[in-house]
Amino acid sequence: MLYTLPVLTADDERVLGELSTMRSALADQIRTPRRWVGRLRKTAVARAIQGSNSIEGYNVALDDADAAIEGDEPISADVQTFREIAGYRQALGFILATAGDENFTLDASILRSMHYMLLSHALDKSPGQYRRGEIFVSDEATGRHLYAGPDADLVAELVDELMRWTADHPDLDPFVSGAMAHLNLVMIHPFRDGNGRMARALQTLVLTRAGLSTPELSSIEEWLGANTEDYYRVLARSSDGTWSPGHDASTWVTFSLRAHHLQAQAVLDRVSRASRVWSMLDDLGASQRLPDRSLDVLYSAALGMRVRRGPYVRQAQIDERTASRDLKLLTDVALLRAVGSTKGRHYVAGPALDAVVAVRRSAAETVDPYPGFRASLYS
Repeated sequence: MLYTLPVLTADDERVLGELSTMRSALADQIRTPRRWVGRLRKTAVARAIQGSNSIEGYNVALDDADAAIEGDEPISADVQTFREIAGYRQALGFILATAGDENFTLDASILRSMHYMLLSHALDKSPGQYRRGEIFVSDEATGRHLYAGPDADLVAELVDELMRWTADHPDLDPFVSGAMAHLNLVMIHPFRDGNGRMARALQTLVLTRAGLSTPELSSIEEWLGANTEDYYRVLARSSDGTWSPGHDASTWVTFSLRAHHLQAQAVLDRVSRASRVWSMLDDLGASQRLPDRSLDVLYSAALGMRVRRGPYVRQAQIDERTASRDLKLLTDVALLRAVGSTKGRHYVAGPALDAVVAVRRSAAETVDPYPGFRASLYS
């Protein structure tokens, strides 16, 4: 028995309609060929990787998450943390690359393969294998058990049931089915480690399988990473501290729809600001007679990323001498500022880029689609 789908409220139905409208608007903006769309989508994946891993205590800068996507070395992340980030990038990349294929079949073997990708660097955590014993979620500060998963003997059967349920509800709104898949998997807690990340990845997979446009921008992992306390609180409310499939899942579904709505608002605003930022960068490029390829570097710097010569060489498909000349030019006109020695040198936004950075940071206020929800969550 799994957690069952609750009856959706009128507010839930309204939010689903608004999500559909926002997704259509986003698809229209992304569909038009623009030079910055690829960079925007890649950054969205980096934010998802960064957010999901931060929930588990693996915190990295956005440019290190971006480095994991590109297969580059990290700038400041320690070895263990970067391995965790790179493992999640591999699992998420697998979803985005294959889940839309018409021959893709979602089953337990896919889930276990994703888990192996996530933790193949830590063989002591049994990647790709179900746990063989009991499992608890504990408060690290006190050591107190907050949640106990179902008996290990039930895990394989429950996961199979969840995969069948997901496949048997093709007409269910994907935002709802994704939420239920997430809740059930995180409560089953089938693996020794990585259960939270797997549940969040499964939600993204369900959305991608449903054919939602721009799947890289459909994930709520960035939002969950920024609202971890709310995330843990609503999960705690969805059980009585043990495997409780009879528990009402309506609070969780509302929480998930709210997260999608707030994330979609932020992404639409981000797309709008990206358009303005690139217009400003084009003007800067013309006035300073910059090579077009260097505008990608300036956009990364405006995002707060640290720019390095090696990745620039590879991404722009130029030689090292040309890259060095470009970076020197950008530094000379104060669009970039060099940091560190020659060996470990990187570049950040310079003072001449301040106006662009200000536009990039000028995020619009989001509107809560469930105005009283958070207060009730903490009441």
